[in-house]
Amino acid sequence: MARTTTRERTVDALLRTHGETYAHEAGIRLRDTPQPLYQTLVLAALLSARIRAGVAVAAARALFGAGMRTPERMEAADWQQRVDALGEGHYRRYDESTATTLGKSARFVRERHQGDLRRMRAEADGDPRRMRALLREVPGIGPAGADIFLREVQDLWPEFAPYIDGKAVQGAERLGLPKTSRTLGRLVPEGHRAELAAGLVRAALDKGVAEEVREAVPA
Repeated sequence: MARTTTRERTVDALLRTHGETYAHEAGIRLRDTPQPLYQTLVLAALLSARIRAGVAVAAARALFGAGMRTPERMEAADWQQRVDALGEGHYRRYDESTATTLGKSARFVRERHQGDLRRMRAEADGDPRRMRALLREVPGIGPAGADIFLREVQDLWPEFAPYIDGKAVQGAERLGLPKTSRTLGRLVPEGHRAELAAGLVRAALDKGVAEEVREAVPA
């Protein structure tokens, strides 16, 4: 059945033009297994810095391309290898401090959660606040990083969905969409909420994205 309301057409246009998740853009094949979940955590840490999202995604790709795809391999890499990979992704403003933090966070995930973030999920027991608190225990993951991680994994971990944080709400407001998580979540089928959240964040970060979406909405 064709969508008929303006907000539904707007969401369709958003998903069609800017609905790629950041994990997918970074080359992460997101599944509920330890390696891609850890990679998404690394990506969330990189994206949470005051740096362009495209640079953060490129830096994540470079780290993973250099073999640092698991906590064990991230920790085993030396500091200079991490700096070099970040530099390859043009993540130069914070490359040295981030290289140090990535080593610390890898060790923490390995020791505290045996390298498996599903243990963290189990410990949270479906409580989003507890999950955010557990994520923030990881070195380099602050409030923004926790939000980014949960936005990206919400279709895998549906007990936290719909997860529409403040940045995504800003994008919704710019597009004239509802500003509550539950209302926004009902505008897309299950399994596409991470795509919606990513598109809303892009609209918040770039006025041009919002304009492009509005132009793509059928009359």
